[in-house]
Amino acid sequence: MKLTILGILLSAFAFSAMAADLMPKAEFAKVKDHYVSLGSITTSGEVSAADAKAELSKMADEKGGDIYVVTSANTKNKMHGTAEVYKKK
Repeated sequence: MKLTILGILLSAFAFSAMAADLMPKAEFAKVKDHYVSLGSITTSGEVSAADAKAELSKMADEKGGDIYVVTSANTKNKMHGTAEVYKKK
C-alpha cells in the first residue's frame, strides 16, 4: 500500500515537472532562435487568471510544447487568453 501511494506521488511530481512553462514575451525575444512554433492555443470562459493560465498550460502540454507565450488576454466578465506554443529545436 505504501509503495502504491509513493508511486502515485512520484508520478504526479514527474508529470508536473514536464508541464509547459509560461515565458514572458521579453524573455522569449532573447531566446526565440532556440525554439520552433507548434501553433496557437486559445482559452475562454475561465473565471480567473489562474484558471486561464492552467488551461493554457494544459493545452500547451497536449501539443507537446515546452513553453507558451501569451499573445493576448481579455477580462470582460470571463477570462480569455491566446498563446503561441513553442518547443526547443
